[in-house]
Amino acid sequence: MSNQPFTLRHPQLLIRPLVHDLHAYVPGEQPKIKGLIKLNTNENPYPPSPRVLAAVAAAVDGRLRLYPNPTSQALREKLAKLHGCQPENIIVGNGSDELLALAVRAFVEPSKGLNAIFGKQAFRIRTIVQYFTPSYSLYPVLADIHGAAQNAVPLELDFSLPSLAELKRRRQWDFGAALSLVTTPNAPSGRGYQTAELERLCRAQKGVVVLDEAYADFAAENALKLALEFPHVLVARTFSKAYSLCFQRVGYFVGPPALIAALDKIRDSYNVNGLGQIAAVATLEDLKYYEANFKKIIATRAWLTAALTELGFRVLPSQANFILAHPPLLPAQAWLQKLRAKKILVRWFSAMAVQDYLRITIGTPDEAAALVNAAREILAQPGLPTA
Repeated sequence: MSNQPFTLRHPQLLIRPLVHDLHAYVPGEQPKIKGLIKLNTNENPYPPSPRVLAAVAAAVDGRLRLYPNPTSQALREKLAKLHGCQPENIIVGNGSDELLALAVRAFVEPSKGLNAIFGKQAFRIRTIVQYFTPSYSLYPVLADIHGAAQNAVPLELDFSLPSLAELKRRRQWDFGAALSLVTTPNAPSGRGYQTAELERLCRAQKGVVVLDEAYADFAAENALKLALEFPHVLVARTFSKAYSLCFQRVGYFVGPPALIAALDKIRDSYNVNGLGQIAAVATLEDLKYYEANFKKIIATRAWLTAALTELGFRVLPSQANFILAHPPLLPAQAWLQKLRAKKILVRWFSAMAVQDYLRITIGTPDEAAALVNAAREILAQPGLPTA
C-alpha cells in the first residue's frame, strides 16, 4: 500500500476541485410508503392516455436491441407541426434538464479560463449564467458544474418580475449576460408572467434567453411565439408535468435554427431513448385526452386554493400544477412534518425567500380533499398557538 502513488492512497485528490466542492441538485423525495399521498414533486396525478400506454407496450419487442433514432426525427416533425415551425427549430433531450445543461455548455464560457486569457471585459460578456431567484434550483448547479459565473437577481416580494425600468435602475440584472434563464410560470411560486413583459425583457437582452416553460400547459398564456420571432430566444418544454411522462424523460427546446444547431453539436448521441420517443409521439396524437386533464387540474387548483384559504392559509395565485401556501399558526417546516405523519407529502424549501411556505402539487380531487381534511385536523389539535 505504501508503494502506491500519493493520489491513489488519497483518491479524493483525483477529483477536480470544482466537482469535489459542488453542491448537487436535490430532487424531491421519492419515498416508498404504502398509502402515501405524494404531493411534493409536481407529477401529474393522471396516467398517460391509453393510446400512449398501448404504443409503448407494442414497442417492447425486438427493437429493444436497436439504437433509437439519433435525432428524434419523428417526434421533432410532430412538434414542428404542433408549433407551426420546422424540425430545424426543435431539439429533443433526455428531459428539458439535459437541454438546460447543454445551453450552459454551448453559450457560456467557464469564467476562470476566459478571464485569465482575455481579461475582465470578456469575463463580463461571455461567462455569466443569470436567473431570477427564487426559481428552479438546478440553474446554479449547472453553472457550478461548468465553472461559470452566476448572477442571481431577486424577484419582487410577490414573486413578480421586476419591470425593465426597475432592472435598469437597480443595476443588478446584466443585459449582456451570456445566458439568462427565466422560469415561466415561476417555480416554486406558481406565479404566471405575461408574454408582453417577457418580450420586453428579451428585446433588451444581448445574450441567449431561455424561457423555461415546464408548466405552460396549466397557464393562461405562454411565450412560445418569442422563440420563433427572436434570434436569441429559446423556449423549453417537457412531457413530464402536463403529459404524465416523468418516467420516460423527454423534453425539448424550440428556437432559432442557429442556436438549435449549436446545441445539437454537443448533445450525446442517441440521447433520447426509443420508448420515450414513441410515447411522446403517441401523446401528441391524443392531445384531447390531456387537455381534459389540464382542465381537471386547474379546477382542483381553484378548489384547493379556496379550501386552504378558508382554513387560514395564504395561498399565492398559481398558473402551474402546484400552489405555494403560507400555513397558519405553525412554521412551514413543522407543517411539513405534521402532514407527513398523516401520510401526506408536500415540499418545503429552506431558501429564505420561500422558507415560510409549502409547495403543494395539485393531485386528484380526492387527494386535495384528504390534504384539506388533514390540515383541518392539525388545526384542531390542542396546544397550537392562537392567531
